[in-house]
Amino acid sequence: MDRSTPSVAEIISDASGALVPRSRELSEYIYDLIVREIPQLRGDRRILALLEASVEENVATLLHVFQNGIDLETVHAPAAAEAYARRLAQRGVDIVALLRAYRIGSARFQDACLQELGQRTDNAATINAAVLSLAEITASYIDKVSEEVVSAYESEKENWLRNLSAARAARVRALPAAEPVDPDSSEAVLGYRLRQRHVGVVCWVGEAEARGADLARLEHTAQEVAEKYAGRPLFLPQDESSAWAWLPMGARDALDLEAAHAAIAKAGGGVRFAVGAAASGLSGFRRTHQQALGAQAVALAAGPSGPLLTSFTDVAPLALMSGSIDLVRAWVRDTLGSLANDDIQSDRLRDTLRVFLEAKGSFKVTAERLTLHKNTVHYRVRKAEESIGRPIDDDRLNIELALLATHWLGSAVLQGRS
Repeated sequence: MDRSTPSVAEIISDASGALVPRSRELSEYIYDLIVREIPQLRGDRRILALLEASVEENVATLLHVFQNGIDLETVHAPAAAEAYARRLAQRGVDIVALLRAYRIGSARFQDACLQELGQRTDNAATINAAVLSLAEITASYIDKVSEEVVSAYESEKENWLRNLSAARAARVRALPAAEPVDPDSSEAVLGYRLRQRHVGVVCWVGEAEARGADLARLEHTAQEVAEKYAGRPLFLPQDESSAWAWLPMGARDALDLEAAHAAIAKAGGGVRFAVGAAASGLSGFRRTHQQALGAQAVALAAGPSGPLLTSFTDVAPLALMSGSIDLVRAWVRDTLGSLANDDIQSDRLRDTLRVFLEAKGSFKVTAERLTLHKNTVHYRVRKAEESIGRPIDDDRLNIELALLATHWLGSAVLQGRS
């Protein structure tokens, strides 16, 4: 059967049209598969969001092509796909990983289309012609889009490396990766002393506030935070609006969080920091960096309303379990009951109970810290227990952790979120 006959075009259009209402579900399936199969494409929440948008736009575009018989000459790579390719170039991810993602995605996309085709006719000749046409158009689309995203990747890579010392960046990236390194040569290349105490930092500008020259602002803020310590920080851009840094602490034991918060607040414009605990030597360089990444995961989960500065020391339990915000939200609800409601009264009761537990159950200390009458603290603790549905001593550890989650993650883990 001629593949250009109306019956073939119509069955392809009908099948793709049936998939349109489920395009989000199909995109999520492809996205999950890509992240699972290609470790190089895993990253923080922001870069994963770009990947998700890229997959979703590619699926929607290709379904639109099939449904309406659009000429591929008029089709171009989706904006999110090109933006994602540029971000991978900035982060030094090999383009091979991205091209593999397109191969995986196109195979799964065609599987879904074939299932729909099979439900529309049992005519072997028609199905065969439709399958060949589907495969041909999909392959042509992937070739065209791949060419455009590779061009965007290569152009960005060239620009990025022109403004960043490749040798220095490669050396810094090798340090957190637990690869064998020579401390002497590394210190010479980096201009940074590894055999001292460090605090790892992940800093970024929120997507809504990004406005160009963000890296300069982040580097300046990191220098402001490090000013009172042992010298200039080691600063490594990750992409156009985020960076890793290490603050040289010399012999100091901890970062002054109040002073750091003041410097970040002064920078304004959506600048946010996540920091690890101070640690010594090369192993400490790696450990504090991993802690900063964990603290950033908590900060990103909290969303734009999160704090300007998130310290791993404050959120360590959350950082260790922040892989799935949905699981954390469900666990908080199970632990706190109606105390996990996102309203003013519950918020007041949670804060009082959190301070009460931090004060080792002292009504007097809690009243002093919150500037309340002791009877008010008694009342609020009792109401909080009623909301939880059991005495706090029955499950004190989990309740404290759940309150810590609500304090740092806010509406992201509360019930009745907007």
